[in-house]
Amino acid sequence: MPKYKKTEWQVGDPPISVVGDQFCNPYPMELMVKRKVKNLSKDHYQVFDPSGNVLLQIDGQAWGFNRKRVMRDPAGFTVLTMRQKGIRLKRKWEVHGGESKEKEDLLFTVQQSSAMSLKTAVDVFLAENNNVKKSSTCDFHASGGYSNISFKVFKSDALIAGVGVTHKFTWGSYCKGKYNFRVSVNPEVDYAFIIALLVMVDDIENLC
Repeated sequence: MPKYKKTEWQVGDPPISVVGDQFCNPYPMELMVKRKVKNLSKDHYQVFDPSGNVLLQIDGQAWGFNRKRVMRDPAGFTVLTMRQKGIRLKRKWEVHGGESKEKEDLLFTVQQSSAMSLKTAVDVFLAENNNVKKSSTCDFHASGGYSNISFKVFKSDALIAGVGVTHKFTWGSYCKGKYNFRVSVNPEVDYAFIIALLVMVDDIENLC
């Protein structure tokens, strides 16, 4: 991977719409993400705006392989579905619009950058650049995680979103599966896409 410069996506830059234009705002967004384990097999994420309004909810399996997570809007309509692809050293997900599994509804693929690394990192390939085995250039790159106290998403050399924990890190809250993230999304960046990436990176952290 190239070394990323310290530039940021700014007001006036073209929109980055991956999931949908309705998730792109012309101004920076500060979101709160709350995660909790509902039972031994399922967990639940809620995404709030600064006023406390729910923007997105994600439900799915907390453990196991071939996991599926579903993102819904406040009205309960499915926005996208994340599916982990089998057992492999470098974990991989396919993300489709709605509840679909069809190739024509594929939005993007996420693959762990390295199976052996102290820092969690993933590469993102949009549907039109989805041949992960042959393509050497990803469309986005994300790295970090809860235990690293940070998470950043890049498009080429530009930072498009960053995440931090909202309280002092403790392994107790982490192991209980209950913790919060503060997500800073840059202008014109698809926040549903950023949240989906955060959830998948969090999956890696919880399995490592």
